[in-house]
Formats: sequence, structure tokens, C-alpha cells
Amino acid sequence: MMAISAQQTKINIAIAAWEWGPYYDINKGIKLNISRWRRPAPDTIPWDTKASGLYMICTLSKHEAEKEGFTDSLMYDYQGNIAEATGANVFFKDKSGELHTPIADSFLNGITRRCIIDIAKSKNIKVFERKIKPEEMKNFVGCFLTGTAAEVTPVSQIGEYKFTICNVIKDLSESYQTLVRKKTAA
Repeated sequence: MMAISAQQTKINIAIAAWEWGPYYDINKGIKLNISRWRRPAPDTIPWDTKASGLYMICTLSKHEAEKEGFTDSLMYDYQGNIAEATGANVFFKDKSGELHTPIADSFLNGITRRCIIDIAKSKNIKVFERKIKPEEMKNFVGCFLTGTAAEVTPVSQIGEYKFTICNVIKDLSESYQTLVRKKTAA
């Protein structure tokens, strides 16, 4: 059955697994533009799922960013607050070493995001989940993305805002790598 109402359709799935090297260069940092597209309001779509319809906005944003010479695109939420990149969550580091990340109320609360929050807290790094206005980027000194493919990826620039790749970000990345690549004794 091919239609919008397709409850009787049988679903077939195939899963392929392979080793994936670093998505981006951890030492260089990536550059993001700011998307003209926004994440949809939470009452318009099931925003907390990995659904193909949600990826269309991200695909359009990423293509536009790449055309402009950027690696990826920062997306705002439906209210104009910072939300995420096209396929990864975003964190900012302030001058005191504390981390700020948007509240996951219109985008996926990623597994890697939650893992980094736990790692940061275990290192006594304060993490604030909150609404972040775009103009606040001028107050942050560091920025990084988290995601299954991105893992922990430093960001050197978002639009006009520049960030440094600091030891806190590198340490979080190393701790994450240690955790996910931990070998168990046989």
C-alpha cells in the first residue's frame, strides 16, 4: 500500500554496520553559517524523533552552507533561539569554563549530547540547559557539536562569531573516545 495512510504496509529493514573514522578534524574546528530555515514548533511535528521529514530542512540548510564554503549550518528553533546544527547538538563554553546547551524542546535530545553532559558533570563542569539567544554567541569562547557521527567536534566559527578550540573541549572529546571505544576483557 502506498499512501499517507499505510497501516497495512509491511516494513522491511536492513542495517549495515561499519567502522567510521572521524567525521571532522578535531584540531581544526569547523565553520557554520546560520540557516535561514528554523526547527519546527513542537506542536507541528513529532520533533523528538529521527524522522525523514525533519531531515529535509537540515538537508536544505547543509547544502546551502556548503555552497557558501561552510561545513555545516546552525539552526534556530521556531522562536529564534539557538537549536542545533543540521545533524548534531551544540554546546558553548563561557569564559569561566561552564557549558551552555539549548534545551531539547524542539529537536532530538541526542544520546551523545546526554553522554557529554554526564561526562562534563563527572569532571565538575557546570552544564546549563537553557534557551540561548543568537546574540549571546559573542559572550562564548568555545563551541562544539555532539552526535553519533560528529562525536565531539570543535567549532571555530558560526557566522561572524569566532571560537577557540580549548583544552576543555579536547578533554571532553578524549573522555568520550575512551568511553565509546573501551574494550572489554575477554
